[in-house]
Amino acid sequence: MPLIPEEPQIHESAQGPRATPASGRTAPTPRPVPGPRPVAPPRPGRPGPLRPTPPAQRTPHDVAVAKPGLPGPAAPAVSAPAPVPAAASTTPQIQLIPASAAGALDAAEEAVDLLLESGRAPGEVLVITTGEHHPWAAHELSFGEAAYWAQHDAGDDVFYADANAASRAASRPVVVVAVNGGSAAAAAEALPLAHARAGALLIVCGDPQQINSVLGAGV
Repeated sequence: MPLIPEEPQIHESAQGPRATPASGRTAPTPRPVPGPRPVAPPRPGRPGPLRPTPPAQRTPHDVAVAKPGLPGPAAPAVSAPAPVPAAASTTPQIQLIPASAAGALDAAEEAVDLLLESGRAPGEVLVITTGEHHPWAAHELSFGEAAYWAQHDAGDDVFYADANAASRAASRPVVVVAVNGGSAAAAAEALPLAHARAGALLIVCGDPQQINSVLGAGV
């Protein structure tokens, strides 16, 4: 048989694609790279896709932050403590009304009237006699000791007591002493006791020399 010469075989190079396209063939056009896909419009009757909302930045309103160069919030002012008042004196004022033994009781009555007119309450006044009882005390004692001291405990009226009963009487703001007789020992005992019972004022009606000698030694 006659030999047919073989067609030469063309082998493509393995180094890469051809730089020149083969005749009769068109080089493929590069396709664009797809970008991010747009969000599809929501369908009628269906909500669109929900996107998470970033949390809002919270600023505390109850904390004051000082900015550079600006003064911070002022501290609350602290008031200074009030001064403590000095303690009031417990020594009563002494007032002397010169009177004889016979007129000491009348002088004491006038002093009581002036005290009540000036605004003193009757229950703030105690009257002590060194001699005879005051007529009011004698009247109340006629009903018995219990009724007499019940008037004292009520504390709503002027109370009259003699030197012997004065030690049982309670303290009152004003004490009036009528040195209307009695022994010198009775006066010497009644005046210091009246001074101790008086809270603010001690009024003594009697002989000034006798009163000064007793008060000077006993007070």
